[in-house]
Amino acid sequence: MKITGEHQLAAPASEVWKKILDPRILERITPGIKTLEEKGPDHYKAISEVKLGPVKGRFEGDLFIRDKEEGKKCKVVLDQKSKLGNALAEIGMELVPVSERETLIKYSGDARISGMLARMGQRVLGGVVKTLSKQFFEALEKEL
Repeated sequence: MKITGEHQLAAPASEVWKKILDPRILERITPGIKTLEEKGPDHYKAISEVKLGPVKGRFEGDLFIRDKEEGKKCKVVLDQKSKLGNALAEIGMELVPVSERETLIKYSGDARISGMLARMGQRVLGGVVKTLSKQFFEALEKEL
């Protein structure tokens, strides 16, 4: 499934960059993430709980920050597994300064699920992704 969108924030790009790359903040603002434990530079063990319609699952796996261009862009890769199936999301984010006090975040990428999740959740995945994106940006705005 393709994921694309953008969101404007009332904060300078440098401040937005610091927030989205701070693992404690990322843990708080990313819907579904229960814990992020640092395993190495830009590599975290991630435990998530996600609900897709009637299906709820606990996932464990890795979160990576890749292709960083300081203050401008990065890619977040979340690779998780559960008894219900597997999930892999790769989302690129670009920070575009609109003014000294505003930043536009453009994001795009792919999310793939397999196993029982794919069979049961494919129909609702699009709506869930939109909801999770909205929750992420609302939480980020509060942090800023």
